[in-house]
Amino acid sequence: MTTRAGTRDGFDRKLLAPLVSGAVLNPVNSTIIAVALVPIGVAFGAPASATAWLISALYLATAVGQPVAGRLIDAYGPRPVFLPATALVGLAGVLGTLAPNLGWLIAARVLLGFGTCAGYPAAMRLIRDESDRTGRDSPASVLTVLAISTQTISVIGPALGGLLIGVGGWRAPFALNVPIALAAFALGARRFPKTPKPAAKGSFDLDLPGMALFAGSLVALLLFLMHPGAGDWYLAAIAAAGAAGFAVRELTCARPFIDLRLLGRNGPLLRTYGRALLAYVIAYSFLYAYTQWLEHGRGLSAAEAGLATLPLFATGILVALVSGRREQVRGKLVVAALGQLAGCALLLTLDSSAAVWLLVVVALVAGIPQGLNSLALQNSVYRQANPADIGASAGLLRTFGYLGAIVSSALQGAFYGPAAETGGLHDLALLLLGIGVVFLAVTVFDRALSKTTTPPGKDETRA
Repeated sequence: MTTRAGTRDGFDRKLLAPLVSGAVLNPVNSTIIAVALVPIGVAFGAPASATAWLISALYLATAVGQPVAGRLIDAYGPRPVFLPATALVGLAGVLGTLAPNLGWLIAARVLLGFGTCAGYPAAMRLIRDESDRTGRDSPASVLTVLAISTQTISVIGPALGGLLIGVGGWRAPFALNVPIALAAFALGARRFPKTPKPAAKGSFDLDLPGMALFAGSLVALLLFLMHPGAGDWYLAAIAAAGAAGFAVRELTCARPFIDLRLLGRNGPLLRTYGRALLAYVIAYSFLYAYTQWLEHGRGLSAAEAGLATLPLFATGILVALVSGRREQVRGKLVVAALGQLAGCALLLTLDSSAAVWLLVVVALVAGIPQGLNSLALQNSVYRQANPADIGASAGLLRTFGYLGAIVSSALQGAFYGPAAETGGLHDLALLLLGIGVVFLAVTVFDRALSKTTTPPGKDETRA
């Protein structure tokens, strides 16, 4: 990497803008679509169970693409992967804006999923490379900025989505991707290091069979979860068979899509991924299922629903700001677990006549785990992963988060059906409470969280 002037703590602050611009591409598309699902369903005469595919399609593509993007970024550096990926985001924005039916919209969301894959792994790779360049650990404030930036875009996403829909209809949130992608591309082209990273031999030997088995298993599982029943048992069988085939493939492949052997040797990192899966099932249920209930069950407009979710993300930002400079993760995760349980319990108190103040309380309580989990999980991966594989490891963190989003989307389709009614919300909340209890248990009893993590630059987990 070329030599660059740093600040007092050594980190090159000129990298912050492109670093953040790439990392927020996915959350902006996650949050802005939340208030567009109902208008899209009305426009195309599609039920909530069908529009849920707009959520699942993006996260299915991203869950598959994140480890690939991370692995390529580790091999070749951020620039040659980040720039074409952001161009794909712009193309997806055009396709979504012009989409004539729901199928085209789902295709646009798939392209968005692949296009947003590179942002977060590139950011984590840059942070680690700066640490290597300066010989000092990147400041905690940089990781906090990364976490808060995604929280901030989540704050404005629903409100901005509601505003755009009010002005230009449901197509406007898709069109927003075009200028955002152009800005991210320009920043990356100007400020990302241009010196190419020497490619390792076989870096482009992508594990296509492993990727196909992974994606196929997820699709089958998603279809089964959205419409579980005795007549659909074959989908569960296909998902199980695909998962078994995937495991065999990855354990015998020289360059696997997801290195299960490496994960098996790094228990703390594997448990962090498990916590991410559980946390994001709950987080995305608040983002999507709760937002749709606000519109259908409570009768709010898209703009009003967006405003009602603002306290959720604002609390997340405040919590991240207050706790960001402390790198310890155990306390953050325990408080987040308790916040998740409280938020899910509050969902059981809601009905079609719920007072506005109660909606605000629900959002405020649910925002606590949003901020704490984002920071704690990110810091855990940064400390627990092999420094040489930080891009791929960061990609896997997002993959497990997106698996949580996929499960949440499937549960939403199963519990809501034609519309997001109060009864479905309550049934979902009961299941989320159970998931929250499991999250609390795997956090409290994980002794590794109390131990000192691997210092930066010390490659102690390399096989």
